[in-house]
Amino acid sequence: MTGTRTAHAGRADVVITGMGMVTPVGTSAADVMTAVCEGRSGLSRPPAGGPLDGCLEVAAFAPPIDPASVLAGPEARVVDRYIVMALRAAADALADAGLEVGRDVDPYRIGVILSGTGGLATLEDQVVTRTRRGRLGVSPYLLPGMLPNMGAARVAIRHGIRGYSSSIGTACAAGAQSVGEGLRLLRAGEADVVVCGCSEAPLFPTLADTFGNARVMARGWADDPAGASRPFDRRRNGLVLGEGAGVLVLERAEHADARGAAGYAGVLGWGATNDAHHPTTPHPDGEGAAACMRRALADAGLEPADIGYVNAHATGTKAGDRAEALAIRRVFGDRCPPVSATKAVTGHMLGASGVVESAVCALALRRELLPPTHNLDDPDPACDLDHIRKSPRPAPGISHALSNSFGFGGHNVSVVYGLPGTRLSRAV
Repeated sequence: MTGTRTAHAGRADVVITGMGMVTPVGTSAADVMTAVCEGRSGLSRPPAGGPLDGCLEVAAFAPPIDPASVLAGPEARVVDRYIVMALRAAADALADAGLEVGRDVDPYRIGVILSGTGGLATLEDQVVTRTRRGRLGVSPYLLPGMLPNMGAARVAIRHGIRGYSSSIGTACAAGAQSVGEGLRLLRAGEADVVVCGCSEAPLFPTLADTFGNARVMARGWADDPAGASRPFDRRRNGLVLGEGAGVLVLERAEHADARGAAGYAGVLGWGATNDAHHPTTPHPDGEGAAACMRRALADAGLEPADIGYVNAHATGTKAGDRAEALAIRRVFGDRCPPVSATKAVTGHMLGASGVVESAVCALALRRELLPPTHNLDDPDPACDLDHIRKSPRPAPGISHALSNSFGFGGHNVSVVYGLPGTRLSRAV
């Protein structure tokens, strides 16, 4: 594995050595970073006459994946799309890390934490089938094809991962929390490597309808799909639902060094809180999110002034963006670091967003280049932050970034990233 010597004084004990992504803007780290920097939008109108026509004005579709490319036999025909994307992203992340289970790591010293809502489209399809054909029409593959833990299970089965395995159900915070829990496992010495991530496939009519009826979807953008997701902008009026998967390979720096692996970035600390306020609406004072960021900083041993970039959760809803902006101000005060929200081009991939945005933080540190918030033409005065707008912002010498993810139920997760603690760092 090629790389250059890491030039910084501190060492991160846990590093990212591999990335795998299936997103509306690309399936490689380079493609995703180019898209979020240049504004190459993954938002589009659903195909005319398709199942989502009339349900959504705009959505963010990831590319199709042949299930037979990740699963053999009849199961390839019955697993939910979220499992297929999880398997593809995990395989790509392990290949990117140059890591083979059994050769590079003991099967019992590698874990997998892969989260997601599960295969709700598959469940709905089988409910319809039972209604039409009776109980004998229900597939015996239903549960292994759609349960929310099956992304983690399938990845473990395919790669022979026999260590800790779990799935986290904290809605849109699940992907980021998977990374945090992976960090916890590695620090505790319970594993040498953890495959962390999230996969979400929510683009089917019933889920689209429930989001639409909740009045949280962007509307009025059918003629300008790329402009529909507008985090922090005065004209924002809702989120754009998307699908995708993101997987990171986290590794103890010592273990990575022993096998000559290079790191993208260090995972320095994380925090989690709950607003304890409302099932779907964030607390307007932002204190829960602020406490979460403070916990992440304390866990990383950093002060607010150390953070050079914040990748905001910002989905483009009025209440959510304002609460997060207030929370960021509570933490950083007048010395607010540059902030951007990449959902403007990726859409909101629910829990998978947090993993993809973590990868963006890592790549921003490596490139010393911060992506902008696209479509931020007229910033909402209630979201008074140091917004990165229009074009990427050079950040020479940047060493720390923070990524926020917030979910229904009041779940807040923040993760802090820094330069890698491996002897070799990835050229990106």
